[in-house]
Amino acid sequence: MLTILIAIFIIGYAAIVFEHPLHLDKTVPALLMGSAMWAVVAVGFHEGIFTAIDSHGHLFSLADHSGDHHDAEHGFTNILLHHLGKTSEILIFLIGAMTIVEIVDLHRGFEVLKGWVKTKNKKKLLWIIGILAFILSAIIDNLTATIVLVTLLRKIIKDRNTQLWFGGMIIICANAGGAWSPIGDVTTTMLWIGNKVSAVGLVKYLIIPSLVCFFVPTFIASNLKVFQGDIAVNTETDLEEGELRSSRQMLFLGLGMIVFVPVFKVLTHLPPYIGMMLSLGVVWLVSEYIHPEENFDKARKHLYSPHKALSRIEMSSILFFLGILMAVAAMESIVYAVTSSGESVHILRFIAEWLNETIPNQDVVIILIGIASALIDNVPLVAASMGMYTEVIDAKLWHFIAYSAGTGGSMLVIGSAAGVAAMGMLKIDFIWYLKKIAWLAFVGFLAGALTFIGLMSVLGVTY
Repeated sequence: MLTILIAIFIIGYAAIVFEHPLHLDKTVPALLMGSAMWAVVAVGFHEGIFTAIDSHGHLFSLADHSGDHHDAEHGFTNILLHHLGKTSEILIFLIGAMTIVEIVDLHRGFEVLKGWVKTKNKKKLLWIIGILAFILSAIIDNLTATIVLVTLLRKIIKDRNTQLWFGGMIIICANAGGAWSPIGDVTTTMLWIGNKVSAVGLVKYLIIPSLVCFFVPTFIASNLKVFQGDIAVNTETDLEEGELRSSRQMLFLGLGMIVFVPVFKVLTHLPPYIGMMLSLGVVWLVSEYIHPEENFDKARKHLYSPHKALSRIEMSSILFFLGILMAVAAMESIVYAVTSSGESVHILRFIAEWLNETIPNQDVVIILIGIASALIDNVPLVAASMGMYTEVIDAKLWHFIAYSAGTGGSMLVIGSAAGVAAMGMLKIDFIWYLKKIAWLAFVGFLAGALTFIGLMSVLGVTY
């Protein structure tokens, strides 16, 4: 049964990695994998083959006929509900954030950014776009920031080759910006909601490494030939796509309410999804009464309605996270081995201990995780890491994982959500990115990683 469980995970993982050659949305294998793995775990548990283990190390088994089967059944059910609850916290948070961003977009709030780009100089434009990507990704997440800036890019740059280079740099800068914010990347959000890192800790330990990861490749790129000279910038506002009366208000309200979420958590000690629900409620309330147009007709209200925003959020991504996180949870829910100290551990914890014995240097292990995140989706990678290690909140390990998984994906165009989005919007070729952009991403990733290690050494923080 254990072999079947691991086989399902490997096959599902492979299908996710090769979604493009297979022409199959990665949501499909994620959902199949998550549900099939729990089916195997449930059958194995009820047949007495598997011993279930909860997050506190309590064991439940039906193999012991002298035991209380009702307690074992109840324990197994609670394990499933626990993992579903933890997964749902992340999904509700993401749905709220996505809806706020879509409401802002319906009011053309992001058109305001176009007015900030006035230069014709490529080097200056690179720094402006890069800084916007770095800051925006920390506020509205790296995927959304990439979509917004690539859309902006296509409006102001006509040459395709120049578009590709700027698109590649947006990926690097957006991923760097998302790594130091609890709402900047799905993986940092997972670590934050999972109480592995705090919002203050992320900023304190990762802002400098993330800045280095952004600055080094951008500085190198700004001196390349492709970013020399001027471009023709279209500064005229299209009447059909320009700002509305409500654009600025909704932009600043939306961004402000998203930034408010970490503040709400600090003040109330409630889970982040509660704060995101409050923020969504405020933005929704304002959107019901604001007038986007000069002569606003109620017949056009549906065009700016939150109901329309809800229909535009990527539910496939939400379901992908559901499948992946529940699949990883299945791996965490059964005993795989008993350590030399007599402790029962699940599969992921066993792998962590094996890695520690094989590669004694923890920094090297996490750097390898970062490089692996370019090949393997970083969501399941971080989810697995959360099950592998038991360090306390704000431990050095969690912050280094947040940095490595968040920025390592920039090394391949398919290695991050931001990369996949830019790839689809600009039709970036995989091989072109590998030849032109990957080395810049690697240099930035390594520079930031070494900065983090050096910073931790100066602060006296160890594993």
